[in-house]
Amino acid sequence: MKHKKYWILIGALAVLALLIHVFSLNSIRVEHYYSTGVYPYISIFLWYLFGWLPFSLGDILYGAVAIWLIVKITRFLLSIFKKQLFSRGFMTGFRRSVIKLLMIYIIFNVLWGINYNRKGITSQLGISMGKYSVAELKTLNYVLLQKVNASSDSLSRKAAIVMSSKEIFSRALDAYEELNKRYTFLNYHPTSIKTSLWGWLGNYLGFMGYYNPFTGEGQVNTTIPNFLQPYTNCHEIAHQLGYAKENEANFVGYLAAAASKDESFHYSVYLELFLYANRNLFDTDSLAARAFTKELLPRVKDDLREWQKFNLSHKNP
Repeated sequence: MKHKKYWILIGALAVLALLIHVFSLNSIRVEHYYSTGVYPYISIFLWYLFGWLPFSLGDILYGAVAIWLIVKITRFLLSIFKKQLFSRGFMTGFRRSVIKLLMIYIIFNVLWGINYNRKGITSQLGISMGKYSVAELKTLNYVLLQKVNASSDSLSRKAAIVMSSKEIFSRALDAYEELNKRYTFLNYHPTSIKTSLWGWLGNYLGFMGYYNPFTGEGQVNTTIPNFLQPYTNCHEIAHQLGYAKENEANFVGYLAAAASKDESFHYSVYLELFLYANRNLFDTDSLAARAFTKELLPRVKDDLREWQKFNLSHKNP
């Protein structure tokens, strides 16, 4: 009887997961009913619930899950060693694992994951996406080069003081307030952006920030070079606003950083975008890409060397 209840629960969860999948197949439906319908209320609820905490609850949960997984994997390997893999206890554990995986899938999607299937920012802004030519890519490199150098020169003339992580958090919120004046659907309140507790690990794994869909918190790795943090903040807030895909979060983050009144945010975003565009150009015309890179101001080149040195010092095996 007990085993039957397990299978009934698995069946019910599987049907629910299938319904979520079918719902997600239609981007118009997702955009209307979920991304701009239900999700804003879910996100605001999570921000009010956990945003006030001075630490990342999501990071603590991730740490607990990591420890739990290590224990479970160790026990699994020991059962293989002791030739107890197909014991009665194994089948019970298998059913429980299936239930947990289905629940994680359902909760992840209901709280945020369905946003991967939305129409997104291009639809909201009426932007059409298409292929671009090498000539257009060169033009983009030139424009971004001018933006990067102008921002760097402005910061040098102002003798800008390096901001603390808390100041960057605060000014990222100001940037979104400015952006919200132009696009009312990009409203970020209350706030829930935190310092990552696992930044040291992120340095070796290569992430500068991430979003926790289970707590609604955006985490920023504040151990990375300071000039990278403004745009990273804007990018993670974009994820919180329901832009799940990386390219969409990049674009919304750009809109916010560009709308900021702080030159440090302009420098951070234009440098990031220049590097994106320059890498794309390098794949088709490496000589042109290198020529643009050589035109960067000495201060910008110093920052890139600092970034390279940082990455090399945290190179994993």
